[in-house]
Formats: sequence, C-alpha cells, structure tokens
Amino acid sequence: MAKRRITKLERDRMERILQLLNQEYQMEYRCFLNYETPWQLLIATILSAQCTDERVNIVTKDLFKKYKSIQDFAEAKQEELEKDIHSTGFYRNKAKNIIACAGQLLTKYQGEVPKDIDELITLGGVGRKTANVIRGNIYQEPSIVVDTHVKRISKRLGFTKEVDPVKIEFDLMGFLPKDQWILYNIQIITLGRSLCVARNPKCSECFLREECNYAKAEDKKPLVKKVKKS
Repeated sequence: MAKRRITKLERDRMERILQLLNQEYQMEYRCFLNYETPWQLLIATILSAQCTDERVNIVTKDLFKKYKSIQDFAEAKQEELEKDIHSTGFYRNKAKNIIACAGQLLTKYQGEVPKDIDELITLGGVGRKTANVIRGNIYQEPSIVVDTHVKRISKRLGFTKEVDPVKIEFDLMGFLPKDQWILYNIQIITLGRSLCVARNPKCSECFLREECNYAKAEDKKPLVKKVKKS
C-alpha cells in the first residue's frame, strides 16, 4: 500500500498528541488479556473477537485450568468447548477455530506460536489484529492492533479516513513513529474505555481536546434547545 503524504503541520500535531498520551498514561507496556504462555494469549485473543477483554479473562480463568496444554485444545470435543466459551459469543466458530489452530500449532510448529505475521494469519481464527497482538506482546515486534477503540479514535483524531482495519493499520504504520506503535495501541484502548467512548464521548474532560478534530467539530455544532410541549 502506498504511503500517504504527511505535511509538517500534521506531523507536528501528531507529535503533540503522542506527547500528551505519554504524559497521561506513561510509557508502560501492558496487555489487557490475562495469560501465562504465548498459546494462551493466542487463544484468549481469538476469544476476544466481538467480546470484551473483561469477559474473556473471566472465561479463560477456568478454561486454562481445564485445558492445560495446546494438545488439550487440539483434542477437545467441539460441543464441549462451545459450552466452555459460550459467554464470549460466536462460540461455534470460535471453538472450531481454536481446535483447528491448536492442531496447526502442533503439526506445523511443534506447539510453538510463530513470530512471522504471514505464518500467524494462516492459523484458524487468526487475522492481522490477532497476529499483531501476538507479535507485540510476545515478541515485542512493533505492531499496530486495530481494534474498535483504535479504529474509532484514530478517525476522530484525523490520523486516518479509512474504514477497513487493514487500511487503517497501514495508515497508522506510515504515520506514527515505529517506537510508539505498541504504546499507541495500549494508550488508545485505555482512552477509548474511559473518555473517548463510542457514544457520548467525554470531550470536555479529555486531555486531547485541543488537538482533536472530533472535539473541535463538536464545539462548532449549534446547541439545540428542547421546546417544551404545552
């Protein structure tokens, strides 16, 4: 994909935003999914599709006690696994993908989670988002994870105009400094859960207010007075 041309004004503004994010949230790497091994994070991330990290962490707390190895998942009965992960939603597809993914890890990678993104996305239930979670958290490879928060807030900030997650990922990779990619994921997810929520974002409380295209546009909207019915 061709890189979009970035002006000096855009770059200066981006640097101010990153500085504010670093000041507010510090520069600590963290993962919102609980795991102890790379394969546990892989399965947890597959489960996180269309589901909150909080719910996934509740489910995996018991799931990883029952299925103690990648081989246990590869040999799992689909109907039983569906029941175990039911509350994460889309449980039929997720169970099918987890069993397939575990089998592939055993037969092709000796039970190890690969590092290369082209290998990761061949696994059952693994797209670029899941692959980048693994690369960033397990292998500390700079990566952009385009989840619902990163997608929404990156557009509000004016970092991308795209809708497709892959195009957003490449926009951000071409725009943000590489050493900020993983931190940006973490910081934006935190911002999206606290202030820049999907509906009724708390723009007046946000530390990015002066730099945010969305907040500025909201400020310009005329106030609509409600007329009381007689």
